[in-house]
Amino acid sequence: MDQKIITLYDQYTHSGISRKEFMKKLAVLTGSTAIALTILPLLENNYVAAATFSDDSIEVENITYPGVEGNMKAVLAKPKNKKNLGCVVVIHENRGLNPHIIEVTKRVAAEGFLALGIDALSPLGGTPADEDKGRELIGQLDAEKNLQNYLKGLEYLRSRKDGNGKVGCVGFCWGGAMSNKLAVNDPKLLAAVAYYGGQPKGEDVKNIKASVMLHYGGLDERVNAGIPAYEQALKDNKVDYKLYIYEGVNHAFNNDTSPTRYNEAAAKLAWQRTIGLFKTTLS
Repeated sequence: MDQKIITLYDQYTHSGISRKEFMKKLAVLTGSTAIALTILPLLENNYVAAATFSDDSIEVENITYPGVEGNMKAVLAKPKNKKNLGCVVVIHENRGLNPHIIEVTKRVAAEGFLALGIDALSPLGGTPADEDKGRELIGQLDAEKNLQNYLKGLEYLRSRKDGNGKVGCVGFCWGGAMSNKLAVNDPKLLAAVAYYGGQPKGEDVKNIKASVMLHYGGLDERVNAGIPAYEQALKDNKVDYKLYIYEGVNHAFNNDTSPTRYNEAAAKLAWQRTIGLFKTTLS
């Protein structure tokens, strides 16, 4: 698919542009509204068509834990009949805790960890089925309260008797930026993995005590613009980090429900590296 179309969709999903305006621009790029409508399903996430992860060795439940104002909803997945588990908070994209991120949470558990997929939209009623509505609600979250809700999620995992008290996080897109924020704001965090996520302020990097791993798609110009300054700050502050740029792949390359952006080779390699970091730091 034409990279201009993929870039337009990325702009749409990460800005205030309306769906109507997006469709007008898509029609211009494709040549007609009719063609735009046929291409649209290839751009949007298709949870029904995505392979459903299944593993009889794990157990999954919906839980809540105390947030800043009321309870936070989350999906908890872990290996059956196992204790002393390393713990990982899984942070969703800017649509909320959708089926794809729930699957990712299960995959983390299948690797031997206690995994918690938090619904950041809990204070606003939870993640809606409509992705456009989910993006709208994400923009309504109070940034400081949202940060505190995730910090409380890390503390919740540290308090679990089936955990070993060692906690890390992994986030995607909006969640990648949140992974970086948690690294800045929680000195007890041991590992923070950010997939194509926005970078923290350079002056805050000195607060990072965790091992950091950063995954970026080479074609993701919007997010990648912040890489040089972030990497320099990591070096200047002697933070333990690894940074990978996967050439020729797009933003959201890990999302296997997004057929035009998913890149299987890059996703598998990034996942292998991510789990390797967790096994090193959280076991």
